[in-house]
Amino acid sequence: MLSRIADTLVPVVGRLSVTTDPGTELAPGSIIAANHTSLADPAVVVAALHRLGVEPVIMAAAGLWRVPLLGRALAREGHIPVFRGDRRAAAALDAAAQALEQGRLVLIYAEGGLPRREDAAEAAPGAFRSGLARLAERTGAPVVPVGQAGARRVTSGSTAKQLAGLVTAPLRRPDLHVHVSAPLELTGGPAVQTALARAAVTTAWRTAASHLGEPAALAV
Repeated sequence: MLSRIADTLVPVVGRLSVTTDPGTELAPGSIIAANHTSLADPAVVVAALHRLGVEPVIMAAAGLWRVPLLGRALAREGHIPVFRGDRRAAAALDAAAQALEQGRLVLIYAEGGLPRREDAAEAAPGAFRSGLARLAERTGAPVVPVGQAGARRVTSGSTAKQLAGLVTAPLRRPDLHVHVSAPLELTGGPAVQTALARAAVTTAWRTAASHLGEPAALAV
């Protein structure tokens, strides 16, 4: 349901385009790793994946489960709450591993939070936490790097600015782009795997941001 809703609502607030690397396959039991820049980007990524025929299990901040209606929908559809800095955090990896074993695709945001910036500009992904590497090592699942750009044009900055951005987005309809890269197998120790994953997601982000003419992506 969430995938269908996202695919319906995202075109209302922006113009979404999607590209993939040649021969990219979103195989069952894959981990999808995306960059996180805005409260709007999960909907953008889920809408893009829905267009590619994929409805992932989403690992998201546990606080969302306290939101009326949304929380019930997340629980009903088997999405995974992540309790950061809590002993329950390990349970999220257990649930993700089980979903992968069942052939589901799991969407994870390895940065673990949003950038603390007020502007709407794009920037490369921040440091990755170790959860992605630990999940890949535990399950042997391939990692599909996904880069999204433009979501900060919908919502970014202070609470007031985010609300204003969301209200005006249907009038502005900013360009949004998602790029899905070819899957990769993470090798080496946890630190190496984390660095490989971040580099791959950064490359996917750069491709997405380049489609929008973002200076941060075009500068390198």
